[in-house]
Amino acid sequence: MSQPDIPQKTPYPVEVKAGQKLFWCACGKSAKQPFCDGSHQGTDFTPMPYTAEEDRTLYFCGCKHTKAMPLCDGSHSTI
Repeated sequence: MSQPDIPQKTPYPVEVKAGQKLFWCACGKSAKQPFCDGSHQGTDFTPMPYTAEEDRTLYFCGCKHTKAMPLCDGSHSTI
């Protein structure tokens, strides 16, 4: 399997609203990080849908190596 690009080695803090549906970029190529802009076309990657359960700040993975997709799990500290 292909390796994703690493747009940054820190998470993206995002204010979400309950019920909001987002598509996290898994390939790392999107110009609209941390979300998909269709740049994955022609790759092995597909965006990951995420629906917010409540209003809050979430930290979306920026290194694209998290095991807790799409949220940061600290994997960036080992890259």
